[in-house]
Amino acid sequence: MAMKITLIAALALLGATSALPAAINVRRLDGSTISGTDIDATVTHLMAAAEVTGVGIAIINRGKIAYMKPYGFRDKDKRLPLTEDSVMDAASFTKSTFAYLVMQLVAEKVLDLDKPIQQYLPKPLPEYSAYQDLASDPRYQKITARMLLSHTSGFPNFRTINRDRKLNINFEPGSRYAYSGEGIQLLQLIVETVTHRPLQDLMRERIFQPFGMSRTSMVSEARFDSDLAIGYDEYGRSLGHPQRKTADAAGSMQTTLRDYTAFMQAVIESRGLRTQTRAGMLTPQIRIVSKHQFPTLEGLTTQDNNGIRLSYGLGWGLYWSPYGKAFFKEGHEDGFRNYTVVFDQSKDGIVVMTNSANAEGIFKDLLENLIRDTFTPIEWEGFTPYNQLPPRKPLPVHKEITLDSKQLDRLMGRYELSAQLVVNIVTKDGHLAWVENDEPPMDLFPETELEFFRKDADDAVTFETDSQGRSTRLVLHANGRNIPMNRVK
Repeated sequence: MAMKITLIAALALLGATSALPAAINVRRLDGSTISGTDIDATVTHLMAAAEVTGVGIAIINRGKIAYMKPYGFRDKDKRLPLTEDSVMDAASFTKSTFAYLVMQLVAEKVLDLDKPIQQYLPKPLPEYSAYQDLASDPRYQKITARMLLSHTSGFPNFRTINRDRKLNINFEPGSRYAYSGEGIQLLQLIVETVTHRPLQDLMRERIFQPFGMSRTSMVSEARFDSDLAIGYDEYGRSLGHPQRKTADAAGSMQTTLRDYTAFMQAVIESRGLRTQTRAGMLTPQIRIVSKHQFPTLEGLTTQDNNGIRLSYGLGWGLYWSPYGKAFFKEGHEDGFRNYTVVFDQSKDGIVVMTNSANAEGIFKDLLENLIRDTFTPIEWEGFTPYNQLPPRKPLPVHKEITLDSKQLDRLMGRYELSAQLVVNIVTKDGHLAWVENDEPPMDLFPETELEFFRKDADDAVTFETDSQGRSTRLVLHANGRNIPMNRVK
């Protein structure tokens, strides 16, 4: 649904921290140019039409920043503008950044891409608690770092998509592409084992500091709080900013538009990486024939992307265009949507970082209008244009009731689905809160004595009790699924 904007709102969308001359001309892939005024008009129109809260745009020409500007808000309620230095959730931008570190270790012969990762571990992989599910499947012994970086390990994206929440191998390792955060997390274990260093320190010393990424970290830091972007869902509801307490190579990086653009420039220039090693990183490892990237194990195939030779390298997606090879990476997290692509021969590209769940709906128009990229596989990526999306479902209507402390206390406790998914139900400000692993608490509000809902999402929780009225189990209702979790404490 299109949203009307006033002149004041339009000016706010332009961002208060950039003073680029309106007459600036940015070169596009086809040799044409676009002015700063036209970029502003394009971005603000799309943001308003798709109801996008904040967008940071950086356009690279011949390896140099030709245009960098934030639009909209980092905090909509407080009317705080997004800036080039607003810390956003990098989401899966983390994976390609981690891949750069891994390739440094490969160049130094600390890691061998084709050596089974089991050979780097002091004990069998299933003896690690996070990988005990693999004990009955010997195929884990075939998995290599090359497979993990190219998403050909056979793992699901995350084990939580499986009904039993257990990790499994879905096909012969190395035989096909299926994007997997689990694979990247396993490679993190290998990197930390062979270097005897935590990932957080390795990334800071090898990537962030050398490339001038002064407001980037693998975990949340208090120094970011003064300019921190809040994520928003498709209804414009605040999701807060994820608090990352532990480094996760699959998606915990916190970064800014300015910092991540500096990283992309480093990749373009092969800084900190031998030219030959960079070439290997951006060499196709597997052709991609899946119709969509997600769901990762969908099984539908297509020939639609044969013309661009859609492939995966080591940590990066790849395709070919009339302007040569392009390497790309997307990032998708609750309330944050990101995309970057660089055309390697001309060293032209774009970085788009956003704090809105609606933002993928404007990626196609941004790419086509700002840099004349008509080659990114939009359908495969799942970047359905905003004006082609079905109407949003109306929000469920809940009526909150009041429960006394005794009624709440009987529901408090520790609930487990698996060793990897532990939830503590606690009280907070007179109501219940859901605390999953080390994530920040999510508020739950009562609709009945045993039925609770969230005000910032569509999830709901139902409790089951014994004859004494004490909770024995909860059921999470999320994304059309009912997920039971037994009380263990």
